[in-house]
Amino acid sequence: MKTLVALLALFAFTASANAETYEVKMLNRGTAGAMVFEPDYLKLKPGDSVKFIATQKSHNAATIDDMIPEGATPFKGKIDEELQVTFDKPGFYGIKCIPHYAMGMIMLIKVGDDQALPQSYRDHKQPGIAKKRFDDIFSRVDKGE
Repeated sequence: MKTLVALLALFAFTASANAETYEVKMLNRGTAGAMVFEPDYLKLKPGDSVKFIATQKSHNAATIDDMIPEGATPFKGKIDEELQVTFDKPGFYGIKCIPHYAMGMIMLIKVGDDQALPQSYRDHKQPGIAKKRFDDIFSRVDKGE
C-alpha cells in the first residue's frame, strides 16, 4: 500500500513539474487593435496555467457563461489584478474582460487535444466587436492553428 501511495505521489509531482505557465497581457492597444488579450488564443495541456497580467489599467479576466466545458469551474478576476488559473478540464474556455467585452476584449483557450469546437460557442450571442473577434479565432481553430 505504501508503494502505491508513493507511486501516486510521484506521478502527481511529475505531472505538475511538466505543467507550463503561459502569460497573457491585458492591453488597451495591441497588435489586433484596441482592448485585447495578447495572445487571444492558446492551446494548453491539462494542468497548464495561464497568468493574466494586468499590463494596463481597468482590465480583468473572467469566463464567459456557457463557454466553458461542462463541469469546469468558472472564474472572475478583479479589475487591475493579475490572476493565475490552472486549466485541468479539457475543452474550450471563452474568456472576457468584463468592462471591455462589447469592445471585443475576448480570448479562447483550448485545453487538451482532439476536441471539436462546440456549435453552441459559435451560436453564443456576443456583444459588439466580440462576435467578430471570436469568429476570427474560430476560423483559426477550424484551420488547426
